[in-house]
Amino acid sequence: MYTQQPLQGEGTGFIEPMSDFWEWYARSQQEAKQHDVPTSELDWLTIQILEIDKLALRLREINLEAKADRIELLAQLWQQRIYQRIPCQYLVGKVTWRDLELIVTPAVLIPRPETEAIADIVAAYRDIPKYSEGTWVDLGTGSGAIALSLAQTFPKAKIHAVDCSPEALAIAKTNAIHCHLSDRITFHLGKWFEPFYGNEDSRNIIGMVSNPPYIPSLEVDRLQPEVRDREPRLALDGGSDGLEAIRHLVASAPNYLASGGYWLVELMAGQAKAVRSLLIANGHYTQIQTHLDYAGIERFVSAQINDSIRLRR
Repeated sequence: MYTQQPLQGEGTGFIEPMSDFWEWYARSQQEAKQHDVPTSELDWLTIQILEIDKLALRLREINLEAKADRIELLAQLWQQRIYQRIPCQYLVGKVTWRDLELIVTPAVLIPRPETEAIADIVAAYRDIPKYSEGTWVDLGTGSGAIALSLAQTFPKAKIHAVDCSPEALAIAKTNAIHCHLSDRITFHLGKWFEPFYGNEDSRNIIGMVSNPPYIPSLEVDRLQPEVRDREPRLALDGGSDGLEAIRHLVASAPNYLASGGYWLVELMAGQAKAVRSLLIANGHYTQIQTHLDYAGIERFVSAQINDSIRLRR
């Protein structure tokens, strides 16, 4: 959790006396609007730091005197959210994703709600033994969110999680421990399929899932500062057209996926047509489909390795 003091001249952050708390809260709501920060973030941060529930906040049923130290911390963290543009999830050090509470630091991308649909997409295969008991890989695991959801969806499957960042991999391992799934996932330091080259799982992987960097480089520079300046660029920047990592996954996956192996990636709105074209042009994929996120946006593309065509290494 961040504990840095507020910057000079950027709001005091101090609340004295306790009766001023609700005045501070009202000012902070206005402050959020002025700085283009959703007021829901103030609510979330308050609930997390004061350790209360939504109803207590809405009804203003908070023992302010008993939470004096926590209120002071809340005020300081809110200043950092507003003036240093630090995401609330990093300030608190955690995020809830599906039914998982995950630790997050600036070493990992903050898992987004739209990514949650991945678990629903792959769940269609949990009653098919070939997939439910096979080997799945999460490439570019970050916080480990996708790997953890795979472990939940396929209790009998072998799950691997790969990341090229040692710091991110450490966070993913910690999350697996906290979610009581560490015995279900094998973690690898490396880039994409590299850790599997020549080992026993080569050509035996039944499912590959990835949320790769897919934002074009120039667009990364135009993102909100809390994303552009705070989240790892490595997890955001997809090269000149945003498809650099996805091209690699399209080209390399047939070397590692078993016949009928499942390929699923997340992508940016507007990229689905291009990704489908890459899969078709590759010639080793069939059953190419586009999937919507919960907001109705084309967010994922899936495919399967064609049983009748296999790459030879």
